[in-house]
Amino acid sequence: MAITSGERVFQGTAQVKGDASGKLMASDLELSFWGGVNPQTSEIIDRHHPLSGQCLQDNILAIPGGRGSCTGSAVMLELLLNDKGPKAMIFERQETILVLGIIVAEEIFGKTIPVVMLDPKDFREILRFNGTDIYIRNSQVSVGPKAWPNDTASLTRASVNVELSDTDRAFLKGEFGDASRAAMNIVLRMAGILGVSELMDVSQVHVDGCVYTGPGCLLFAEDLWDRGGKVRVPTSLNSISIDKNLFQVQGANQEFTAAAGKLADAYTDMGARSTFTCAPYQLDSAPKFGDQVAWAESNAVVYANSVLGARTMKYPDFLDICVALTGRAPKGGPHVQINRMASLIVNVEGIENANIDDSFYPLLGYRVGALAPSQIPVIVGIKSLAPSKDDMKAFGAAFATVSSAPMFHILGVTPEAVELGAVVAKGPDVRSISVHLSDLIGCWDELNSASKDQPVDLVSLGNPHFSFDEIQTLSGLCRGRKKDKDVAIVVTCARFTYSAVCNAGLLDELEEFGVQFVTDTCWCMITDPTIPRSKSAIMTNSGKYAHYGPGLTGKSFYFGNLASY
Repeated sequence: MAITSGERVFQGTAQVKGDASGKLMASDLELSFWGGVNPQTSEIIDRHHPLSGQCLQDNILAIPGGRGSCTGSAVMLELLLNDKGPKAMIFERQETILVLGIIVAEEIFGKTIPVVMLDPKDFREILRFNGTDIYIRNSQVSVGPKAWPNDTASLTRASVNVELSDTDRAFLKGEFGDASRAAMNIVLRMAGILGVSELMDVSQVHVDGCVYTGPGCLLFAEDLWDRGGKVRVPTSLNSISIDKNLFQVQGANQEFTAAAGKLADAYTDMGARSTFTCAPYQLDSAPKFGDQVAWAESNAVVYANSVLGARTMKYPDFLDICVALTGRAPKGGPHVQINRMASLIVNVEGIENANIDDSFYPLLGYRVGALAPSQIPVIVGIKSLAPSKDDMKAFGAAFATVSSAPMFHILGVTPEAVELGAVVAKGPDVRSISVHLSDLIGCWDELNSASKDQPVDLVSLGNPHFSFDEIQTLSGLCRGRKKDKDVAIVVTCARFTYSAVCNAGLLDELEEFGVQFVTDTCWCMITDPTIPRSKSAIMTNSGKYAHYGPGLTGKSFYFGNLASY
């Protein structure tokens, strides 16, 4: 509700308290900070976003919420430590990833900015004041000169009391060490933001915070290690920022390599496994239907919830290791059945007798994600295509790039969607829309940012990491053919997948064709010399990389199916 007291004042909820003033930078489109914001300069580098090219520093950012990568919390931390962050943030809905980065900056480094959540009507109203000086005090936003109502305290949300077990209290008393005490404090702050009243046990954690975004993430991890941090549940690690297994292929500079290596070592020293993959669902340890886990990495979260039927929230970087150090997580989000229900039905039309190839799935995921920026959708009409695990990986990665939703359902394909009534919420807020095959042309055009006839010097494969089956398919496509000498073909995959390729006798044939392999890291972290500094374009079959790539690399992209290369 808007309050008039001299000037316009909007009442919201303070996710992080504080005072701030600055010019409003506003958009009605969600933004992923990882791949969307440069943490050293604060420039918005998502070339598909209307705020592209603008800088966050000294402004107050208003967006509906975050989207995309869980590493947005790490980018937020780096921005604050670099003094490049926004003065404050305003959201339309509950935002956990970006807020968690602020919480870590406050708890560990003593730096913070206020965050206010407005109701949808007031958020839409505030967008009208883009470029105007605004003021924030805790839960209130004032347009123009400061004009606060007297009774501000009564307008803030009451704090949530979280029921603690005896073990939880022991963590808070430091009986399990100082690292676990600090981790439990962060877990409880997030539980309060989520409005949940209890914590729960998880059986495993996948940590995304091992990606090196700058000095802040390393300081955080080493601080936990110095305090004696040790994981209490089985913990896998996401892709890191260097190739420790085949380092000579990437050739990163020594300073960056040393810092990224120290970050990976800090997590393995705390007891995490050196899996180094953004596709942990390919591991033998992947969770089973109904398992309560705590996974970070956006595509992995979506796959775990949707395809495996496991249960996880979209855990921000840093919260992931905090859960690993305690084994305790907020009991909310998709951990709870009611929060796994779809509120958007997407009917796919026009696929009968169509020539469907593997580019269909990332295109459809990208389209559905744009239509459901925060809603869980159920897709109807593609059961007959019998999508494979790799098709689901491609769909989910593209979906998670442009949506903040933690999962999707596909009728007759994903395990919970045995019938429509089993996964669709009851109530008037459920919508139904149609997506025709022809609607994907716009997504194709958006992901193909290269100009016509622009030369290519790199084919990028494996975002998320290529599976063994995908490498087998690639081997068949390469057999008996020769690669253009001016074009590099690079595949990123997990080290366990690379070992399986070697054992299967596929490596020699692929390397003879000219395919290079990079393990441990992923395309969202790779720079030169693997990516040539040239005006030539990159080709990829990844909807995720075709979206993030132009901002991350400064190069144009061709998107297509695997066989077209």
